[in-house]
Amino acid sequence: MAVHSKMSSSRRAAAAALGAGACALAGTSFVTPQAAQAPQAVRQSLGDATLRESRSVSSSSFSTVAGVASMVGLAAVAGLGQHRSAKAPKQHRVVSAQARGGEEDTRGCIPLEELRNTDVDKVGGKSASLGEMISQLSDVGVPVPGGFSTTSFAYKEFLDKGGINEFINDKLSDESIYEDVDKLMKVGKEIRDKIMDTPFQPNFEEELKSEWERVSGGDEKFTFAVRSSATAEDLPDASFAGQQETYLNVMGYADMKEKVHLVFASLFTDRAISYRHDRGFEHEKVQLCATCQKMVRSETGSAGVMFSLDTESGFKDVVFVTSAYGLGETVVGGTVNPDEWYVFKPTLAEGKKSIISRTMGSKLVKMVYKKGGGSETIDTSGEERESWSASDEEVNALAEMAVKIEKHYGRPMDIEWARDGDDGKLYIVQARPETVASQKKVGVIEEYKMLEKGGETVAEGRAVGKRIGSGKVNILTSIDQMSEFNQGEVLVADMTDPDWEPIMKKAGAGAIITNRGGRTCHAAIIARELGIPAIVGCGDATEKVKKGDPVTVSCAEGDTGFIYKGELKFERNVQDLGELPEVGLKIMMNVGNPETAFSFGQLPNEGIGLARLEFVINNAIGVHPKALLNYDTLDAETKALVDDRMRGYASPKEFYINKIAEGVATLAASVYPKRIIVRLSDFKSNEYKSLIGGEQYEPDEENPMIGFRGCGRYTDPFFEECFAMELEAVKIVRGEMGLKNVEIMIPFVRTLDMAKDVNEVLEKNGLKRGEDGLKVNMMAELPSNVFLAEEFLEYFDGFSIGSNDLTQLTLGLDRDSGLVAQYFDERNPAVMKGLETLIKAAKAKGKYVGICGQGPSDHPDLAKWLMDQGIDSVSLNPDSVIPTWQFLSK
Repeated sequence: MAVHSKMSSSRRAAAAALGAGACALAGTSFVTPQAAQAPQAVRQSLGDATLRESRSVSSSSFSTVAGVASMVGLAAVAGLGQHRSAKAPKQHRVVSAQARGGEEDTRGCIPLEELRNTDVDKVGGKSASLGEMISQLSDVGVPVPGGFSTTSFAYKEFLDKGGINEFINDKLSDESIYEDVDKLMKVGKEIRDKIMDTPFQPNFEEELKSEWERVSGGDEKFTFAVRSSATAEDLPDASFAGQQETYLNVMGYADMKEKVHLVFASLFTDRAISYRHDRGFEHEKVQLCATCQKMVRSETGSAGVMFSLDTESGFKDVVFVTSAYGLGETVVGGTVNPDEWYVFKPTLAEGKKSIISRTMGSKLVKMVYKKGGGSETIDTSGEERESWSASDEEVNALAEMAVKIEKHYGRPMDIEWARDGDDGKLYIVQARPETVASQKKVGVIEEYKMLEKGGETVAEGRAVGKRIGSGKVNILTSIDQMSEFNQGEVLVADMTDPDWEPIMKKAGAGAIITNRGGRTCHAAIIARELGIPAIVGCGDATEKVKKGDPVTVSCAEGDTGFIYKGELKFERNVQDLGELPEVGLKIMMNVGNPETAFSFGQLPNEGIGLARLEFVINNAIGVHPKALLNYDTLDAETKALVDDRMRGYASPKEFYINKIAEGVATLAASVYPKRIIVRLSDFKSNEYKSLIGGEQYEPDEENPMIGFRGCGRYTDPFFEECFAMELEAVKIVRGEMGLKNVEIMIPFVRTLDMAKDVNEVLEKNGLKRGEDGLKVNMMAELPSNVFLAEEFLEYFDGFSIGSNDLTQLTLGLDRDSGLVAQYFDERNPAVMKGLETLIKAAKAKGKYVGICGQGPSDHPDLAKWLMDQGIDSVSLNPDSVIPTWQFLSK
């Protein structure tokens, strides 16, 4: 295709100057317009193998190594992807792509560095976004490989002059194909075959070859990634992730030409046709371009996906980073369970230690170049599986890039990245809007809750979304079994890439379960958008569940998703909060599970009034601290259990300290900068005994509720070193991580001597009360605390009243015993007298006083009474926060 651009000479000069500038910024580490001048060694360093072998388009549907992410300009989608009803009349669209100066641009290929985000209509979202980042973000530390893009004008010319348009419109006019999977597969194949059987026009081939030579310098071994870029993809409320094709390690002009042809045909994969129809996009209003970009050699490095918010809750103060070894398509396509990190944006901006959570994935495989061409997926080594695929420094650097990209585009982003194994540098290779979590309506809470407990857990994995579904299991081993899947069944498969989208939407009333995949793979993205509960990365779900068995799939219990035997009862509640009025006290939350923190943190709240450290120890660690301190003396069986828990950490002690720090930091970040009161460990001896290795360290007690617990452990020589590890974790969170909103609470302080001693222990371990703003509170839950309230306040900054233990010990009953349950009443006059005494003492000394667990669901009259007494705060389970707020505001 000849170039007929009416670009002015001054515009050409500006483009040339921009190209030279981009090259200077890039150095030799990534391709820019002057790529022909790159050193020969750099061009050859990407290797001779072709990652992906060509697939015949006569197959039933295109297979995807990875769906590709792309970006759409917020101001550039007018007229391109308007929503319509499924029955809306089809209208033929005349393409008239405009250059930014207003002149008509009829080029078939355009260098990426000449593009901006406003050029979506000319080159599609992906190419426009890459051009935007190359020109606007390179100088602020966001390196992006360069290249070129074919245009929507070229695509439209190809369809028009090749006689393909009329054929497509005729085939897609039959509405029955959208209800019949077999028909859809047949029609999709016929359209793709028609496109592939039609040769490119000579003038377009001429331009394509010219751009290939410009970027590669004519080097047949220079490698490209060729990806699709659609003009209507990734609108703010729709994700076209994985709809078209990706080809990697493309070498030589002939290979490039073939892959561009395959990309053009991929606009009509079965899943893409189905998705556009379901979302109301007119097929003929979408043009497909090919983004041809220099390959980053991550097959000897690592790669992954990151989001500038939490994908599950929509919490916007974190960057969620995933990574695995080799080419990033294993992460994007869901064939590997990657490593995961959360980075907290506010402390990242302050230069603090900002990784607040990390989870090591299994990383069982990686994708690499294959000798003689193509690609292969091979097993990772034992060392790779036991190591983090990205360093903390790299994760922080990636998070900083994500924040810059998000700031530039003004919205949450979905970003693909890669680390080149040759130069060790990080590159951004894709960026597009996040289209699911960021679109959730603010002020509306959708809550799913299991009503039946005790069901057998068949399998578990990573939860996608927060919903619950149930139905009969249908296990599919191939996409060819599409027609065997019925509406509302639970889909179980080894993995589900976006090719399976027509099946996935039929699981709407059920759920999706896979052996492989992480929470950022394209299948997970589509599941979120469709609103279907999904559990990925189970490892062995296809073995553990049986076809036809009824199961319940719960994603509503944190990051871990559970598959329960049988169709259990659950409920769904939707509540529009509206504007909540001021009430006479602060309503805080009881939150101990870091996995639910980001969701709960978005409820109206005044912080976390009770964060139980034992929840973190029990779930994230699961090992008795003494067993970790005495790791070398453990028997082989126990040591193997501990080793499995502490993968990725240098030593048992580091594991214990860092996992506590990560748990506390995640909880603190969820409500930052509001206060969070962390109650240090309050396990009873029987609870400690249930941890790995606990049997050999814990005594048998007749009544552990009033035995060796709380503050009594902290000052005992037996537990002194264990407690020191807890304090080291808190010190890291407040100091190195900069989360100064963390306060401490000491439980079960029996005597004034204990109060004095525990403060000395805190100071000895670098946590002196009052220093650097540290507040130390006391759990007021014993009659001795009531009788000596003012004296105890000499050692603490306030009381958190534990009314359950106070009732137990005031009335002399065991609250764990059903035999005396009828006497347990927090409104008993003696208990009420104790509450009044504690509140008055704290108010008289000007210190904090709050109570844990008293909402209207407990005792409406007591809640009102507490407010009348002038209590500072009430700390509730999250599901009681809104009802309490509404109750107290009446």
